[in-house]
Amino acid sequence: MTSSLIRGRPRRATAHISVRVLHTVVGGLAAVVWLVLPWMTISSDVPVPAARAHPAAASAAAPEQDGTSVADLVLPLVAVGAVVVVAGYGYVRRTRRARTRTTPGGGAAPAGPAAPPLSELDHRVRALLVEADDWVRTSREELGFAEARSGADSVAPFVRAVRDAEAELSAAFRMRQQYDDGVPEDETSRRHALAGMIGRCQEAGRRLDAEAAGFDLLRALETADGLGEALEVAEGRFRALAARTGGAGATPADLGRRYGSGAVDAVIGHAEQAKDRLVFATTRLNQARQAADMGEAADAARHLRAAEGATAQAEVFVAGIERLAADLASAAGLVPAALTGAEAELADARTARSGAGDLPAGELHARAAHADLVLTAVREELTAGPYDPLDALRLLVRGLVPVGVGRFGVLSAAASLVARSAVAEADAFVTTHRGAVGSTARTRLAEAERLLAEVPPDLLAADALARRARDLAERDVRVHGNPVAGAAEHETGAAGAIVGGILLGAAAQDGPPAGFGGPRTRARWAAPASPGQAAG
Repeated sequence: MTSSLIRGRPRRATAHISVRVLHTVVGGLAAVVWLVLPWMTISSDVPVPAARAHPAAASAAAPEQDGTSVADLVLPLVAVGAVVVVAGYGYVRRTRRARTRTTPGGGAAPAGPAAPPLSELDHRVRALLVEADDWVRTSREELGFAEARSGADSVAPFVRAVRDAEAELSAAFRMRQQYDDGVPEDETSRRHALAGMIGRCQEAGRRLDAEAAGFDLLRALETADGLGEALEVAEGRFRALAARTGGAGATPADLGRRYGSGAVDAVIGHAEQAKDRLVFATTRLNQARQAADMGEAADAARHLRAAEGATAQAEVFVAGIERLAADLASAAGLVPAALTGAEAELADARTARSGAGDLPAGELHARAAHADLVLTAVREELTAGPYDPLDALRLLVRGLVPVGVGRFGVLSAAASLVARSAVAEADAFVTTHRGAVGSTARTRLAEAERLLAEVPPDLLAADALARRARDLAERDVRVHGNPVAGAAEHETGAAGAIVGGILLGAAAQDGPPAGFGGPRTRARWAAPASPGQAAG
């Protein structure tokens, strides 16, 4: 089948050729008329009166008649030449236009819409990264409830969809991290990089949207049986979490007495915020039961999803307290061994490199002296009273790295514990406050997670980026609670409301009410707002 672009060209070209041929024929006829006209006059049968002239006058008239005939031939030749010139000029002009045209028929291409400014495209990418991250997080939350009811085999296709979306989003965040680092440099390449991020985010959403209908069939919340089973699962998870929350409430105070107040700053207020979400979940579960008893499946499903979201966030808060307690205990057990191992490795480094090594002797001596100061400071901290063991391990690892030791053994284990704890802490904060956390904090967190998953992992960089992500996320929450202060630095996805317990001068926040899916399907249930969710 011939496209309209190809079909349009021969007709247009033929029309122009016909015009040129017509011009040439007309010019040729005019030339012929000029050539034939003198001979027609000469051969005319009309008698010419004889003139009685002097013979000399007659002889003089002959050349004059010959000169007039030559002049009559000049004008037709000039006309023919003019026609040839005009036809040639038209042909050349037509050829040039045909070479440079970009639309069918030789016309100039209409000017398309101007490309958006780079700043506008950058703002769009930031917003889309936040939205895509929320798609993945909310899908993962609801997937946990579906798996608890239906089993791992039943949810396998949806687990793959979430993993595929996570991979696309991770690639987009990686590109964004490089973009923030100034790579690439020229504007055209940076524009292409932004377009690539948009494409990755859109593909992540498409992958989730493609499985949303099947996921709804699996949950079957519109049926009485499916809704009843889902309510039982949610209520059972709620009861188990309520018991854990009661025990976790006293944990931060106990950890503070044992390790110092600075060791538990990350989880201050977690127990209270978990209780707020559980109170909301209780209300929604009751409303879901009432709606189910009245046969209003759609309303019951919306209330159930809201309760599930609140329960999932409460679990993040409680799990954060439990994880920190376990990490602090592990770190406290590692500190003495890490000190001994650091001293041994430092001594070996001095012996192996004295006089000939990777570092000049003077440089090695200066770095070793700094490492000695770090070891001394940590030992003094251990004997001075309560201390933060995770922070002590962080000081040891960072103090020994410049000397070129600590890549193996106990120091490597210490670095892994510190980095993983920092990444988990930042991820929990973003999850429970994602209605206010912008793209920069999420980008740094994603890069920290990528570095942690590498083989071998870059533990120091992952730890530093995770801590930076947490700082940026806290700043976003503070700005969200007080938009006047630093509003120019803040970028968010969906709006959140000031609800729940207060943390760092801002309210606990969450993403918009949504479930499994991407941009086209995630809000299909439109659950009522929960603590941390937009509340109008």
